Amino acid sequence: MPAGSAGHTLQAGGLRIAYKRVGEGSPLILLHGFFGDSRVWSRQLEDLSDQFDVVAWDTPGCGRSSDPPDTFRMPDYARCLSAFIQALQLERPHVLGLSFGSTLALELYRQQPRLCRTLVLASAYAGWSGSLRADVVEQRLRKTISDLDLPPAEVVNIYNVPGLLTESAGQTLVDENAAIMSSFHPTGMKAMTHALAEANLRDVLPSVDVPTLLLYGDRDVRSPLSVGQDLHSQIPGSRLVVIPGAGHLSNVEAPDRFNDEVRGFLRTAG
Repeated sequence: MPAGSAGHTLQAGGLRIAYKRVGEGSPLILLHGFFGDSRVWSRQLEDLSDQFDVVAWDTPGCGRSSDPPDTFRMPDYARCLSAFIQALQLERPHVLGLSFGSTLALELYRQQPRLCRTLVLASAYAGWSGSLRADVVEQRLRKTISDLDLPPAEVVNIYNVPGLLTESAGQTLVDENAAIMSSFHPTGMKAMTHALAEANLRDVLPSVDVPTLLLYGDRDVRSPLSVGQDLHSQIPGSRLVVIPGAGHLSNVEAPDRFNDEVRGFLRTAG
């Protein structure tokens, strides 16, 4: 991990928020997804910090951040994120969200459209209710909430491979992601799951007027390419990039391609 990326904490929205920060340049904030925390961005913190002030937070209820109330939903996460950005005095950051983090980025844009310089939405949804059929949403919600009461090792077995990673991911990556997943907060993850299941940001998509990059792995079984194509058709002027061979965590499985796409996009867009 690069120098300067050691963990920090601050208070935002009445919660303790942990984060890593490294580099200099335009601010770039990284928002992770389910069963993750700022550690999933290790390759982005390492590689993008030569040109950007990279900030990776632990979502409330993840990593070293405190758990939010059970009633927390996407608008609450976005208000907390806004307070976090304000506390760090990040001026018009680039916002990169992965999975849950992509829906959070869209909700942040809904609340404060002039706050975001650009949007990078990876493995993105307009919320589960905004991108998936109602029966799929109900099935995912019911199964995930039930699974969160299982021992961590069983949860890892269910969701790591195939799921977040593809079956062709190397054992090193599989073990690394398993270690991150194993420290999930059951209470925090339940709030995140309800928030993502209930979220529907479809009405925001046509109003997005900042440069937007959509990144999808062509082997993503959680947020398939069809979801990305739908978002691409709804967000004016958006760019859709498909990363071959990558699953839901394309930033982990194909970090060089992922980082090159992000760097190139931000260089021309922001």
